[in-house]
Amino acid sequence: MKRINVMKKTVASLLLLSLVSVLLNPVSAEDACRDNLGCVIVAEDEPIVIGAMLVLSGAVTYLGDDSLGGVELAIMDRDGELLGREIELVVEDSLCSAEGGQAAAQRLSADPTMIGAIGTNCSSAAQGAMPIISDAGLVMIAPSNTSPSLTNEDVASGGSHLPGYFRTSHNGLVEGMRNAEFAIGVLGSSKLATVHDGDPYTEGLARVVADTFAELGGEVVFEGAVNKGDTDMASILTEIAVYQPDIAYVPLFEPEVNFFAAQMQHIAGLEDTVIIGGGASFVAGFPENTGAAAIGVFVSGPLVTGEAYEQFLVRWEEEYSGSPPSGYHAHAYDATNLLLNAVEAVAVRSDDGSLVIGKQAIRDAIAATEDYPGLTGSLTCQEESPFAGDCAPGTALAMFEITEAEVYDDNWPPPVFWSFSESASE
Repeated sequence: MKRINVMKKTVASLLLLSLVSVLLNPVSAEDACRDNLGCVIVAEDEPIVIGAMLVLSGAVTYLGDDSLGGVELAIMDRDGELLGREIELVVEDSLCSAEGGQAAAQRLSADPTMIGAIGTNCSSAAQGAMPIISDAGLVMIAPSNTSPSLTNEDVASGGSHLPGYFRTSHNGLVEGMRNAEFAIGVLGSSKLATVHDGDPYTEGLARVVADTFAELGGEVVFEGAVNKGDTDMASILTEIAVYQPDIAYVPLFEPEVNFFAAQMQHIAGLEDTVIIGGGASFVAGFPENTGAAAIGVFVSGPLVTGEAYEQFLVRWEEEYSGSPPSGYHAHAYDATNLLLNAVEAVAVRSDDGSLVIGKQAIRDAIAATEDYPGLTGSLTCQEESPFAGDCAPGTALAMFEITEAEVYDDNWPPPVFWSFSESASE
């Protein structure tokens, strides 16, 4: 397998110096652990264990498959080793719910050799996992959480951020604001309806889009919700039709988004309404499962480019065949490298050959990440609310338009209609 080098020489040199320090300055395990959260001790012949809390079952398994591929490729690109030890990956199903995230986090944190975890996929699962991971002194780096609440420390305003939580996916504040700007500045819309399903991700995005749309002079004519598992959308669509909005902002997951789009075309008063979806519907299954009703739908999602990413896609084809099923595989790749780089930077070798890895030291090393050349762009982790733990550049996003090629010809991803780096007034 051809190894992808996504690290600049300065970063590689820093990690090499860290490794030399580990090899030349042995100390006892007791003396080495000066960490206020405690240490993970990895015996001489034992692997370095990292976890992943991903969706492995249910309607949005594609998110987990997408991220797991990114995690595995990041490990493969290190030949499966770190500091001369095998990297062992433990994967738990976090579903797409708070209960699933909680259960996955409990299982991982119960392992005294666990260094940290990649995940979760869904923001709701992160809400369940974060308190457990934080209390255990571990870290989690999420590849596809976007709910603004997860990096907001202000509980009074709905924030839930806790120490140890980071993400390489974008913040929904950025996506929501730019979606509203797109609706008004690019599409020339004046009336907006929003629909969520009560999930922290969908509700958070709908709120930001509505607020920004109103601030820009648009009229928010309807704000409503469906339930997860709903299949009959006639009632809410009929309510929305009364207001004849230009835009229906619908950041729902499959299959609810499929039913919404398919049934909307049969509702009088919504013939000219355009659907804008969020990252949850930036998946090959959306046009395939929705059919012709998906044509003309706009979906915001990650925009990753560059030579290193093209090489990554070649590797994906070699290992898994086909294209990644969703848009956050590169974010998972970057998240895995941030975690493994932190381990390299802080591990200390004791005189018995074991590695001593401080838990707070890992958090500090990730938080100190600055201008890391990831597949998704230059990553710098922030510490201040409402972006505490955000490491993504925030501009690697675009609006894509679903065409006949995605519905009938298995094309994916759809063509870029508008990049978030553009001005909406252009």
